[in-house]
Amino acid sequence: MIVDVAAGVIERADGAFLLAQRPAGKVYAGWWEFPGGKIQTGESAEAALARELHEELGIDVQLAYPWITRVHAYAHATVRLRFFRVVRWTGDPHPRENQSFVWQTPGASMAEPMLPANAPVLAALALPLEYAITSAATLGVEAMLAKLEARLAAGLELVQVREPPSVGEEFTRKAIELAHRRGARVLTKTRVAAADGIHFTAGELMALEARPQGTLAAASCHTREELDRAMQLELDFAVLGPVRVTASHPANRPLGWEGFGQLARGASIPVYAIGGVTRADLERARSCGGHGLAMIRGSWLEIE
Repeated sequence: MIVDVAAGVIERADGAFLLAQRPAGKVYAGWWEFPGGKIQTGESAEAALARELHEELGIDVQLAYPWITRVHAYAHATVRLRFFRVVRWTGDPHPRENQSFVWQTPGASMAEPMLPANAPVLAALALPLEYAITSAATLGVEAMLAKLEARLAAGLELVQVREPPSVGEEFTRKAIELAHRRGARVLTKTRVAAADGIHFTAGELMALEARPQGTLAAASCHTREELDRAMQLELDFAVLGPVRVTASHPANRPLGWEGFGQLARGASIPVYAIGGVTRADLERARSCGGHGLAMIRGSWLEIE
């Protein structure tokens, strides 16, 4: 039997998120977790989240995005945790069940001990909302490097260098150097020693027997079968699309936002929407269960 639980990643504007400590008398008393609780029979996950956060912390949820779903087998029960990212609420969080809580800063030391089910969630939280994909073959090498440098200076944190052989290895080297200078991470199409990870095509994903260790691993997905494979391999994230018709792949049938949501909701790993999207689509992607946006052209457009 699986126990369904709604869990909230309550996030302040400065990026800090809230962890709660399980009170005495409960299983795993003293351990830290994301606040939430069991979904009652006939209750939606969204309703359960709102009820639990009001009962535990005295806040009323105003905006929560559906996010990842993780299943974990504890000694006492198997739980299915439906995570939401809570970004707007009313009231000041305060303990209503004699529990302690703490605001955590990403990258800082975490409160311990953490419930085992939450380790992959913390890793997923470290992923930014935008995954930018280079387009030097279209924009030109120098123009692409200039745009990349400008976006990195403005806070871009995650980049994929995806170029044909004609662009050359020198561009990849320079792009990685620029990114690392700003503390950003870079994935490449093939293993590159200086890169932070590798991004697989859908075809490569389906032939992959195990994910590479010690590095970020992601893949492009277009179907349920491909996304299921990415989840089975426990990749760090997936890119799913195309959401809309794109100039680069006009023959590919778009998923649309409804189709994207049907696949992304309930995924156990973060899923980025791709295909004809711009930064203006972030709200739509997150409301459909997506982690954020992966963009080629959209990442390099000037913002008015």
